[in-house]
Amino acid sequence: MERPRIRHVAMNVQDRDAEAEYYKTVFGMEEKERGPNGTVYLSDGFVGVALIHNPDIPWGINHFGFVVESVSGIEETANTTAQSNTYGAIAESWIRDGEGYRVDISEGGWPI
Repeated sequence: MERPRIRHVAMNVQDRDAEAEYYKTVFGMEEKERGPNGTVYLSDGFVGVALIHNPDIPWGINHFGFVVESVSGIEETANTTAQSNTYGAIAESWIRDGEGYRVDISEGGWPI
C-alpha cells in the first residue's frame, strides 16, 4: 500500500489578499483560482494552500488533506466512518483525529 501524502493545507486568515501576496512573493507560490466564496487557492506545484476567511472559527490552520490509496482503508485503520462531500469535480472525505482536528482524505486528490 502506498503511503498517504499531504497535498493541501487550509488556513483561516483575516486578509486573504494580503496573505496570498505574501506567499506568492516570499515563496513563489502560484495563484490557481479563487472560489465563489473568496477562498484563494495557491500551489507550489506539489502542495496546495487554501486561504479561507471565517471569523466564526479560530484563525490559523483549519485542516490539511492527504491523498490516499483507499478511503475505506483509512476508515478501517482509524476505526471511523468518513464524512463525504463533492465540490464540482472534486470528491473528498474527512475524518477527525484523536483531538477532533479535521483531516481531509481523497483518492483522487485536489488540483495543485
